[in-house]
Amino acid sequence: MTQLQLTDLQNLTPDQLRERVLQLQATVTDQQAVIVQRDAAIQRYQIREEQLTHEMALLRRHRFGKRSEGMDKHQLTLLDALVDEDIAAIEAELEKLSVTPAKQKVRRQPKRQALPKDLPRTEIHHEPESTNCSCGCALTRIGEDISEKLDYQPGTFSVERHIRGKWCCRDCDSLVQAPVAPHIIDKGIPTTHLLAQILISKYADPLPLHRQEQQFARAGVSIPRSTLANWVGRCGVELQPLIDALRETLLNEAVLHADETPVAMLAPGKEQTHKAYVWAYASTRYSGIQGVVYDFQPGRAGQAARDFLAGWQGKLVCDDYGGYKAGFANGIIEIGCWAHARRKFHDLHVANKSQIAEQALGYLQDLYRIERELTQLTPEERQAQRQSRSKPIIDQLHHWLIAKRQQVPDGSGTAKAIDYSLKRWDALIRYLDDGAVPIDNNWVENQIRPWAIGRSNWLFAGSLRSGQRAANIMTLIQSAKINGLNPHAYLKDVMEKLPTQKASKIGELLPHNWKP
Repeated sequence: MTQLQLTDLQNLTPDQLRERVLQLQATVTDQQAVIVQRDAAIQRYQIREEQLTHEMALLRRHRFGKRSEGMDKHQLTLLDALVDEDIAAIEAELEKLSVTPAKQKVRRQPKRQALPKDLPRTEIHHEPESTNCSCGCALTRIGEDISEKLDYQPGTFSVERHIRGKWCCRDCDSLVQAPVAPHIIDKGIPTTHLLAQILISKYADPLPLHRQEQQFARAGVSIPRSTLANWVGRCGVELQPLIDALRETLLNEAVLHADETPVAMLAPGKEQTHKAYVWAYASTRYSGIQGVVYDFQPGRAGQAARDFLAGWQGKLVCDDYGGYKAGFANGIIEIGCWAHARRKFHDLHVANKSQIAEQALGYLQDLYRIERELTQLTPEERQAQRQSRSKPIIDQLHHWLIAKRQQVPDGSGTAKAIDYSLKRWDALIRYLDDGAVPIDNNWVENQIRPWAIGRSNWLFAGSLRSGQRAANIMTLIQSAKINGLNPHAYLKDVMEKLPTQKASKIGELLPHNWKP
């Protein structure tokens, strides 16, 4: 404490001194609280950093260690690319989490290969908004910085030359230059055109990275698959805020679809795959917000659905899988799927030309014919029509099923088909009471079909992280398709805007809000 501060304190009355002491104590208490919060945050970051570092060490051990002889060369090639994607994603997360000042971190970067000279080049000039110095003098151009980015239009590579002129004031020696535009991959050479092409090819077409590498080589550009994997991994991390925002949006819906499908997953270092699952959650076709969110999980345990739907209290359209049952006990309303009930009778009819199955299919055909006619109505109008037209058919079907069940032996195919509907009857008829509820779960089954198609090309997911990344990117691609968008144009534009988009306005980039 200085002599001046001591003199000031001596001039204070006892009451003023006590007040000053209380103020100082309050300040110290506040500072201590800030320090405690900061220490806790640093500890969380350090724990997460240790987890990511450990995960990356395991991936590197697989990438550069001894290979298993239990896998063929083609499978190893696919797994290498997935491991490279995971490593790039972890590095991107570490950069965001690191509590170490950037200047203290020394990272060895591989020497970048020069872009082919024969590719067409487009010059894009970036100059300051004003060429007058703040002192009033005119600036003089003294040079420029040039960076090149590899661009891709379907079937054609080209190079963007970004030229940033340097302007200097001769009088005050100030230097002015247009700033480097933020990019989803900092200091990377790919344009968002090229990144969108790689993501669409891998997850929508689907075309593994080693095949894309071959395509690019035929076009005259050599891009190692390790580089492609690095780009994919980093894009997956940067796109995560969009997935979080879309999930939050869907959980505001009163009615959702849910379904799941198996996907093979191979953990690095193991010789065999095991069955992982992709869960799909979608708004209904009647909703004003169209979208689907995929959730990749290592198994089919119902905890996956409970975690995703935690706190949600709406109506869930799903099949009879037991994993959803706990959610129904916690307030979620079960909506049965008539398509599954119909499928039981259809399989029975195909197998032995059952007359009972044929009659049941006739009843269900009438219900679906009515639904097709109600598609364009409002929920209120649709509910009224269901009550007047569909409910009498369902009541008659119910009495008919009970009567027929008494005529067939237990354990027969016909008994099993009838029992499936009767045991779920309450859930099946709930759609009659709400015009916003669909008659079946076919909509989300259509959204999960791209995973079934892609399995033949992907063979497996290399890790839980790579499966989650695939789920995230396919969420955006499929949601763009649902909203009638060109997925390539959507991803390109979103990746251009994302680096500067405010977190509070991230919803503007979601597929149902995006405008071309």
